[in-house]
Amino acid sequence: MLPLRLRDFIEDKDGWLYAVSTYDNDDRIGCVLRYVPDKNGERVHPSGRRYTKYDFEEAFAHIARYKPEYAGLLHRIPHADVKRVLKPDLEIGRIAAAYPRVKKLVGLFSLPEGAIGCTGSLLCGLANESSDIDMVVYGKHWFAAQELVCQGILNGKIEGLSEDMWRKVYDKRRPEIPYDVFVLHEQRKWNRGQIEGTYFDILYTRSYDEIRGAPSGKGRVMGTMTIEAKVTDASLAFDNPAVYEVDHDTVSRVLSFTHTYSGQALDGETIEACGVLEQHGDEGWLIVGTTREARGEYIISLTLLGQ
Repeated sequence: MLPLRLRDFIEDKDGWLYAVSTYDNDDRIGCVLRYVPDKNGERVHPSGRRYTKYDFEEAFAHIARYKPEYAGLLHRIPHADVKRVLKPDLEIGRIAAAYPRVKKLVGLFSLPEGAIGCTGSLLCGLANESSDIDMVVYGKHWFAAQELVCQGILNGKIEGLSEDMWRKVYDKRRPEIPYDVFVLHEQRKWNRGQIEGTYFDILYTRSYDEIRGAPSGKGRVMGTMTIEAKVTDASLAFDNPAVYEVDHDTVSRVLSFTHTYSGQALDGETIEACGVLEQHGDEGWLIVGTTREARGEYIISLTLLGQ
């Protein structure tokens, strides 16, 4: 069996569906509850079974009430409780055949087999008319897809985000940075767009040979901290967590657990980052996204802002 990795989905013995949210799944699977069977649910599977979708806070409350043995920083599911695994890369053919916009994106990217997938509601067979497309691209191929999104928007094959859509994204994320600063950072990431009016993301996930060594575990909390530092390695800046290796006296890396600050800076840029300092062995890691909405926490590129 292939290892579980970020953006896979699992189904437990009761039919509950979870998004895998970490690479550290050897002991128990780290994930977040997304869909629960419910005869009154608004999401309908092709089988006719109805489901209710759970947002982040609702999911943790539901687990705490009904399956407290899974509760933690993530929901931790024993492998023995997993009935089914859904992998974006293995299901992409089925999804593209059922959704013409996904098929069009797959054709646009023209990446090798196994390099691209689709996660979220489309993977689970629970999409509705308002569902976004969550494309997954693995390892080095993500950067090729990023370049193709850029080219596609510039030559008109893909729609860029409208002002209204940028506002919706900003209002949904509610970041601790002004709107104009948010959009300035986002527009150069080339990781989102619209295809025939439907919003899509391209989401980075490590290839199987890159899984080992992914950050995991919580360190000793040392308090909040704001730093200014030069980024020495941003090659994993679109991963989850996003990782920025930095040149700083106290902090060796900045990690973002919120998608808002993935890809926020490039190699060689100077960032300002505010988060929670954790001690990991002899290293200090600055954690951004210690809460769902990362209140009081942020990463900005001072270089991009001309500061």
